[in-house]
Amino acid sequence: MNDQPRQRGQQWLAEIMRLAGLPADVEATDVKELQEDRTSYWLTIDQTPLTVEQIQTLIGPKGSVIDALQYLANSILNLSQDQEQQAAYTIELDGYRTRRQAELQALAAQAAQEVRETGQEMELKSLSSAERRQVHTFFKEWEDLETYSQGQEPDRRLIVRRR
Repeated sequence: MNDQPRQRGQQWLAEIMRLAGLPADVEATDVKELQEDRTSYWLTIDQTPLTVEQIQTLIGPKGSVIDALQYLANSILNLSQDQEQQAAYTIELDGYRTRRQAELQALAAQAAQEVRETGQEMELKSLSSAERRQVHTFFKEWEDLETYSQGQEPDRRLIVRRR
């Protein structure tokens, strides 16, 4: 396996941390992507040397800062790269992504149960575009339900309904 995209991601995020004056190391881990053809990496910021305030600032309200960093990583690191050198990057800090993914899975399961019981569509609000993509992916497992997005940012919502 070619380590160049992994190293590129790790070095890029480490440089961002350095430029921000934050003394954190970055570890890159390979992740198998079942839905996509490209390789995925988790770039984990070591929170050990960071203060609680620095961690909160890097995550931001509702994950807005870490989402923005992740968007920049995926945009910048794949710019002008050949298809085989492109990768998907997820930025993790203090277990935020892991916790949020569990919350989103629970939200999806609750929505699925409610739609199945009532037969009514259900609207999920206040999700970032990345979170909506995750929830759409969760629902691919359930053949009796489907999802779609409706509205314009910042009021875009994910709708769950029976097929």
